[in-house]
Amino acid sequence: MKETCPPEAPAVLKIECPDAKGLVYKVTECLYRHELNIVANGEFVDPDVQRFFMRMELAGELDRAALQSELETILGEGALVQLPESRPKRIVVMVSKEAHCLSDILVRSEFGEMNAELLAVVGNHERLRDMVERAGYPYYYVPHEGKSREEHEQEVLEVLAPLNPDYVVLAKYMRILGSAFVKQYRDRMVNIHHSFLPAFIGANPYRQAHARGVKIIGATAHFVTENLDEGPIIEQDIFRVMHQYSPKQMANAGRNVEKHVLNRALYLVLGDRVFISGNKTVIFE
Repeated sequence: MKETCPPEAPAVLKIECPDAKGLVYKVTECLYRHELNIVANGEFVDPDVQRFFMRMELAGELDRAALQSELETILGEGALVQLPESRPKRIVVMVSKEAHCLSDILVRSEFGEMNAELLAVVGNHERLRDMVERAGYPYYYVPHEGKSREEHEQEVLEVLAPLNPDYVVLAKYMRILGSAFVKQYRDRMVNIHHSFLPAFIGANPYRQAHARGVKIIGATAHFVTENLDEGPIIEQDIFRVMHQYSPKQMANAGRNVEKHVLNRALYLVLGDRVFISGNKTVIFE
């Protein structure tokens, strides 16, 4: 079945395959035969693994299934061809007590500044319920007290299952997730960490940074893996601090950069601009 993709709302084509001569010609020739117009294009070859990455935006009459099948045949074994649906991504946000990243998401969602449909917010504390419900979104409270990590995570998974999100966003969700949970949303869970990774992994990074006497600290948005704070990095930024900053002052100053980094990462992920390659990302702006 064909659909119309106008230039102002083009379809996204993502390709990853072993590098070889003539790949660009093969892809563009196929698109020409399908009478599709290339609105935007980006290419990259990772020399370390000899992998070719391409992201295109296409306009015209598009038959997704036919085009994907033909490109997979043309590009051969090892090729990954994606034509994501042209719709806002469905997201669920998970929180604990801190409001700054969540509030930024709520405002951007309200004013249509995210390529996302915010389905709900899930929290292990009640503190943010009123803010979420005033904004018109469901809030699911799943307390963790008196439960094992496995029991608590199973309850959260039972909340998430009927919502069926494309992505789960950890907006200052301050619990470490087990491997069984992570596997359910592999490559689909984005976390904001209040440190410039790989420095200061784990809890209290601002206190760690203060103890080390750093002059620059930052925030990192990354995909969640079974290894704590070691998933593929999507976006990072920094800010300068001075010797007189206390850990609390560092944390207060860090909130703005955390919001900015998470917002930027969500723009990239929700816009289908990110490839995961091993423990790294390839990103097309």
